Amino acid sequence: MKIIAGLGNPGAGYKNTRHNLGFMVLDRIADVLGVAFDREKHQGLLAQTMYRGEKVLLLKPMTYMNRSGDCVARVSRNTIYDPADLLVVVDDINLPLGKIRLRAGGSAGGHNGLKSIIERFGSREYHRMRMGVGDDRRSSDLADHVLSKFMPEERDAVETLIGQGADAALLWSAEGIASAMSAFN
Repeated sequence: MKIIAGLGNPGAGYKNTRHNLGFMVLDRIADVLGVAFDREKHQGLLAQTMYRGEKVLLLKPMTYMNRSGDCVARVSRNTIYDPADLLVVVDDINLPLGKIRLRAGGSAGGHNGLKSIIERFGSREYHRMRMGVGDDRRSSDLADHVLSKFMPEERDAVETLIGQGADAALLWSAEGIASAMSAFN
């Protein structure tokens, strides 16, 4: 089984914000595969399906970004044995809007959601897909930037990014990190 976890913050006030790009990608995958987030477990919303012969579990932690590791670690411990069977989808201010970067492991790179997963999951070896939301801050506060909604002029680029992110995650689940990196990095 593969787990694709998209990070974000629950609640209507966070919908369509830069920090919720992981949720947006998971919603697109669920739409493409015709599944719904119809289960709750370990403070997360789950949808399970098959894709190209592989069981895939889609996971949206409802613990807020900074505590994503609580949910991701608990679901993963009950489902997978290899950290490489987990892909975490997150926003990244260090990448320009529209850029995708997949990696087989590594540090949190300053992302609090990834930091929480490393701490609670106990490994840096899970896979991650960072999706560029840019760093065109209109204020000096990083939190204000990542919690802001996309500007109308960014909408087309964001829609393209969500589609590419969904495609990359599905390719990862079927063919692995090397194929996804080759196609989308």
